[in-house]
Amino acid sequence: MGCERMEDKSSYHIVYDKLWQDIKKRDPLEITKVRAVSYDNDSRQFGVIFFDEAYILDCDQKTICRKADGHVPDAMAKIIILNYLASAQPLPETASRWVSIKEIPGGMIFYSAFYKTAISVLIEAFGYHSGLLMTVSRPLGGKIGPFGDKSIVFRAFPEMPLCIILWEGDEEVQANATILYDPSIVHMLESAIIIDLGVYLAGRLKKMAVF
Repeated sequence: MGCERMEDKSSYHIVYDKLWQDIKKRDPLEITKVRAVSYDNDSRQFGVIFFDEAYILDCDQKTICRKADGHVPDAMAKIIILNYLASAQPLPETASRWVSIKEIPGGMIFYSAFYKTAISVLIEAFGYHSGLLMTVSRPLGGKIGPFGDKSIVFRAFPEMPLCIILWEGDEEVQANATILYDPSIVHMLESAIIIDLGVYLAGRLKKMAVF
């Protein structure tokens, strides 16, 4: 199955084209040196691993599709993947710790919206079904983490970990959740895209949940 050409005229189309322009202006070797991606000079295609799945980015056709079956990711995933390449720069050393969205530049401003579109989605889907979180996380490369009642560490991209933490609720205790990032993410994605990444993961996990 081949990659489909993006034809929608929604608001993100301008951003999509701009990110492709930014990528195509750069020497692909500059990107592959600082990001865990591959590039084929003959086909002019990047190979990117996104949540443990291989994707092909065709620079001529400006398309993105999953290598295994040609599946085209949704709009948010496309923008995240393109931003990851377009923002590729050498990474400075950062402390080995986890940070919340509130510690990301600009994160406090958007925390209320982030809670509604990411955290509350996780609580609704898994707050009283914590075992289900691990089940649906496996296809995305999720590994058991050390926090809360249940925590799962993902790699959005090979060098970009993030962690979902869940505290399961019951009749007396309200369920809760959070998403943590490695601080190096601020050097790999724009702040708005970091927020989108959490929203995307929460939404995808919820869609995969089967009760």
